[in-house]
Amino acid sequence: MSTLEDPAHPNASTRVVLVSHAATRATRAAAFPGDEPVERPDDIVPVEFGRFTRFHTGPESRCRQTAAAFGWPATVDDALADLDFGDWRGRALDEVTDFSWLADPDAAPHGGESVRDVLDRVGEWLKGLRGTGERVAAVTHPAVVRAAVVHVLNAPAQSFWRIDVTPLSVTRLSNSGPNWTLRETGHAVNQ
Repeated sequence: MSTLEDPAHPNASTRVVLVSHAATRATRAAAFPGDEPVERPDDIVPVEFGRFTRFHTGPESRCRQTAAAFGWPATVDDALADLDFGDWRGRALDEVTDFSWLADPDAAPHGGESVRDVLDRVGEWLKGLRGTGERVAAVTHPAVVRAAVVHVLNAPAQSFWRIDVTPLSVTRLSNSGPNWTLRETGHAVNQ
């Protein structure tokens, strides 16, 4: 077995597939999400992405429903939770008057998490996977996918909101050394 295939070796090749959950009413209404379900769960069909050593999902029902519809035996991972919008949960975007959170990654005027908090959380999650040689598939949120892309590209935190992540889009990451590589992002799940 080569070192790239040996999960115990620190340079073992790790692959991560992140799938953004299916659309919800909040997604379509441009509202801050709560723990709402997906809009049309029966429209999600099982999808084969390749062989994986583990499957994860964010704790919210929209992630769990999407993973279940794919037929994945996913384990809930709190590191994949959505950005916590605090008091703004369930409110429409046009009801918000303080937009500091868009320009300042450390701002959390809603009383929830800042973008920086999500970047740190997702960065730690990826750090824990680096060099394991695992193949990990996860259903999560646009905010988590954005954070992963920012982390992998070592981009400035201010770029977080400039990454478009649509429902049921796929982002693939790989790691076979000290750094992650963005293999692809933004492709729709083939259904």
